[in-house]
Amino acid sequence: MQVHGIHHVTAVTAKIQENVDFYTRLLGLRLVKKSVNQDDTSAYHMFYADKLGTPGTDMTFFDWPQTPRDIKGTDSIANTMFRVNGRAALEYWVARFDERGVTHKGIESFAGRDILRFEDAEGQQMTLVDDQGSVFEGEVWDGAGVPTEHAIRGFFGVTLSVPSLERFEPIFTQLMGWEAITTLPSLDNPGEKVAIYAMDGGGPGKEVYVIEQPSARRAMLGHGGVHHVAFRVTNHGEQDGWLEKLNSLGVRSSGLVERYYFRSLYFRISNGILFELATDEPGFAVDEPVETLGQRLALPPFLEPQRAQIEAGLKPV
Repeated sequence: MQVHGIHHVTAVTAKIQENVDFYTRLLGLRLVKKSVNQDDTSAYHMFYADKLGTPGTDMTFFDWPQTPRDIKGTDSIANTMFRVNGRAALEYWVARFDERGVTHKGIESFAGRDILRFEDAEGQQMTLVDDQGSVFEGEVWDGAGVPTEHAIRGFFGVTLSVPSLERFEPIFTQLMGWEAITTLPSLDNPGEKVAIYAMDGGGPGKEVYVIEQPSARRAMLGHGGVHHVAFRVTNHGEQDGWLEKLNSLGVRSSGLVERYYFRSLYFRISNGILFELATDEPGFAVDEPVETLGQRLALPPFLEPQRAQIEAGLKPV
């Protein structure tokens, strides 16, 4: 049983307008769905993706302005990696980041690929990775002024930080079915190990890096941090199989949760790391034409009766 790559990554912001500006105007992603957190309708839930909202391209944010700043550390989802095509694209982004005052570390090399590490407007750790021209299932967004040949092409992977690789290894290989590819020294601290795992054949969008940080303090989620990472399952039948597997192994889960744009299944692998298995179906165009995605507040049918109340509680963005 396999998951098929990263579906989406959900993080926390305390400054929603700055967040929209950073991800759409600076990174050049498309706002494909402006909605609310279905468990907390006082908060926006913004979805940034490629032109079509393709699974595997969707960075999302909960707007929680009262949260403190994220405390970085172990037992967390530490870095979100996007993919671009070629070194020229990385050089374009270095120039763009320098022009816009974005903190970055310049072009480096890791695991045989050129990378560019940077921070978003609230200090979230991110990386652009040269996907070396690998096939991209989606369609880049051309409405933000970023040349299409340099545009972000969805996720490359995520980095998790754990206190002990030995403890987590069975979760990755036996529960999730990932293949251990290699282990390398960390770029920041050669004394720390980074294990690389591949799902469903690996490659762009299908890799998870796990850095072992036994001496680091525990992370504490706040704005500028990642809430959870979701992995792709194709349809309800496949997701039902995962629920049966989790139940058979005694892994506590949320059970199946209907999110309207996809169906979700959540479970924790630790106090700080939350996994979600999300269906590719039906997608963001289920209630809006592709041409006008993200232009109005979208609510799933069960929240429509509360639209006036929900809209009254949201600040204009």
